[in-house]
Amino acid sequence: MGLMFKHLLYAVLCFALTHDLVHAQDKQSGFISLDCGLPSDSSYSEPTTSINYISDAPFIDSGVSGVSRTIEAQYKATLQLQYARVRSFPQGIRNCYRVNITGGTKYLIRATFLYGNYDGLNKLPKFDLHLGPNFWDSVTPAFASDATINELIHTPSLNHIQVCLLNKGSGTPFISALEFRPLTNTTYVTISGSLALAWRLDAASTSNRSYRYDDDVFDRRWSRYNSDDWTKINTPRTVEGGNYQVPTIVMNTASTPKNANSSIDIPWEPPDNTTQYYIYMHFAELQQLKTNQFRAFNINLNGQYWYGPIVPPNFSTYTVYTQSALTPAANNRFSILKTENSTLPPIINAIEFYTLKDFSQLETDQDDVVAITNIKSTYGVKKNWEGDPCAPQEYIWEGLNCSSNGFDPPRITSLNLSSSGLIGEITSYISNLVPLQSLDLSNNSLTGSIPEFLSKLPNLKVLNLEKNMLNGSVPAELVERSRSGRLTLSVGENKNLCAEISCEKKKINVLIPAIASVGGVFIFLLAAVAIFMGLKRGRKPRASNNQNDSFESKRRQFTYSEILKITNNFQTILGKGGFGTVYHGYADGIQVAVKMLSPSSDQGYKEFQTEVKLLMRVHHRNLTSLVGYCIERTTMALIYEYMVNGNLESHLLGDDSNANVLSWQGRLQIAMDASQGLEYLHNGCRPPIVHRDVKTTNILLAENFQAKLADFGLSRVFPTDGGTHMSTAVVGTPGYLDPEYHITGRLNEKSDVYSFGVALLQIITSRPVISRAAHENTHVSRWVSSMLGIGDVKSIVDPRLCGDFKVNSAWKAVELAMDCISETSTERPNMSEVVTRLKECLAAEIARENESHLTGSKEFYAINVTTPLNPSAR
Repeated sequence: MGLMFKHLLYAVLCFALTHDLVHAQDKQSGFISLDCGLPSDSSYSEPTTSINYISDAPFIDSGVSGVSRTIEAQYKATLQLQYARVRSFPQGIRNCYRVNITGGTKYLIRATFLYGNYDGLNKLPKFDLHLGPNFWDSVTPAFASDATINELIHTPSLNHIQVCLLNKGSGTPFISALEFRPLTNTTYVTISGSLALAWRLDAASTSNRSYRYDDDVFDRRWSRYNSDDWTKINTPRTVEGGNYQVPTIVMNTASTPKNANSSIDIPWEPPDNTTQYYIYMHFAELQQLKTNQFRAFNINLNGQYWYGPIVPPNFSTYTVYTQSALTPAANNRFSILKTENSTLPPIINAIEFYTLKDFSQLETDQDDVVAITNIKSTYGVKKNWEGDPCAPQEYIWEGLNCSSNGFDPPRITSLNLSSSGLIGEITSYISNLVPLQSLDLSNNSLTGSIPEFLSKLPNLKVLNLEKNMLNGSVPAELVERSRSGRLTLSVGENKNLCAEISCEKKKINVLIPAIASVGGVFIFLLAAVAIFMGLKRGRKPRASNNQNDSFESKRRQFTYSEILKITNNFQTILGKGGFGTVYHGYADGIQVAVKMLSPSSDQGYKEFQTEVKLLMRVHHRNLTSLVGYCIERTTMALIYEYMVNGNLESHLLGDDSNANVLSWQGRLQIAMDASQGLEYLHNGCRPPIVHRDVKTTNILLAENFQAKLADFGLSRVFPTDGGTHMSTAVVGTPGYLDPEYHITGRLNEKSDVYSFGVALLQIITSRPVISRAAHENTHVSRWVSSMLGIGDVKSIVDPRLCGDFKVNSAWKAVELAMDCISETSTERPNMSEVVTRLKECLAAEIARENESHLTGSKEFYAINVTTPLNPSAR
């Protein structure tokens, strides 16, 4: 019986330990925690946080793996385990980690550096930190005992991330830990760019330590922040964290001014006057207020009203944040001060400051990356080939030349592996470098025959295979291209190689074309001219039979039979347009919209190609997402995410049932969403993009009525050479078309602003762009102009709203729309100003709807400090 009890007890203990371990791992789902310098195949759980760390060895290049070192014992005593070691990189200029993640998921990325005199030199190094090809920050440790922490919130478009350390000649780069934490995609949203942490502060913290996992489910680090002018309040109750899931241990304490009539002042000094910031403030009421008590407050920035009034909800988080970046002054001060009717002083629980990072440098085309990485692996190339092959330009891989037009990812155009100790046959991975123009494999120990695939490289102009051990015959097509001057081919000093089309002739060692002492110069010049003309020809559009090459595999490519299955044989039609018919369908169980190109379409392959290329490049929450495409013979189709609420016009011009009428706040939010998508095309893309067909039918609505711009077939890349416009054929939709562009043919981003202004008038009025009555066509802008003379905005706004809106907000919206449709483009605002002014309209309406006490967790948008919120006189 005793033995049975022991076995039972052992089983229970094993179950309990296993359950706890599994539960801990579930809570850390998606976490990647690398202890840099930890021996390969090692792992542990850090006792203070229970975070599971693994070795970084599998994530760095096997050829240049760095050196694992241990910091001095005097620095270890109070540190967590991941700080005890470092991995230093004394060799090479750029050394990188490659970590596989889930593309499209937002991540908190944290790189930690603690010197700890690991090298015995007592000399703090300085080096740069890159995310892929983009500069992230400079690492400049101040003390050997202090950790330097760089934290970034970033949404990668690929399924991997590269973090690189760059030697700048001021000491050996090193790293202590590298961590990745998946976040909720709906939080920390920017118009474009990523967020680098400046400060994340816990006001009135009762602990001397910073909080992180598992207090914070996302493992954010919250630092203590107090002031002698503040007093603390707290509650033992749980405080709900809201969408940002701010930890209870952070939110259940708050600061309030010692003098009840004073403000809470939060000064901050940016490093320069160009750095842009995003701010997140978190508030919660921690006291059960009596009936005669009331707490409300406003936020000022540098003495000017910024946002409010705010009534923090009981024991629940209320978050105020900037929806677009702030450009601060030299010295800045947030002041939180109570309203006139408030009986209690203001409070603050937590605040986050982030700087905006523009990671606009495109990564090398992924097909080229895969090919060159396989070439490196096949031959064991002994070069410091680390990070992105082509970017940034100053760190391009040795032996490579790359091309980039600023619109598409860089491509590898030249590969020189001469004298690189290559052994074996010529690898077929080279055939995947489609844009390759020059290939030099000379002076190696390559064996086997010259493969046929080299003659299939469409852009190859120079091929040097001299001084190897190749055998067999040169492919006939290479010989013919060489004789015609389209290829400079060198195959000399390969003893067993026949350079003739027919190898029945005597084998000879030649250089093709032969360059004689007298005639060589003339032939060389002819070859140069041929190369130049070939390059010009290479820039022409491909023929239709090569259409499939244009898209490669950035998004999933569907077959026609798959399209039939997705659409259930084209059963349900969603709509029709100039491109063709749009069908409803299911791809992998997810609803999609399938746009089929009609053979009689006035658009065609050019617009199809434009839209696919653009949607592969742009990523923004207010632009429709491309799921995939189909191009099979004459069948072409685009597969998009399905927008369950259709297009905006159907809601504006639908039936008169009040149940289906968009509220004023909802209209402003839709206008805001669409403006942010357009602002991203103009300012967030490099080079900028002009949509050219903004209209209410091209604004689609998701299930939660989030708006997204659609239909990019007419979009054009705008030049960045300093010009203010470009001349192009006039396209667009009547009624929305910029009259200046229509008359002059000169296109610029203000043409989109005009079209957006017309759409905004429709959002305000719910009128068609052109009304046809009494044998007269009336544009919506003319009708609004006539009504402005009355001076009553209620006669302009959709009457179905029955006046349920703030008059000041409506006036501002109408004024903005009329400014957008100014006759000359110079008088129109840019899209950044449009976004800011729409925020002003939205904030005024939100303030109206929240004059009563707020309850429950809530989030609100703060506005850009460059635009005042004070209502103009009416």
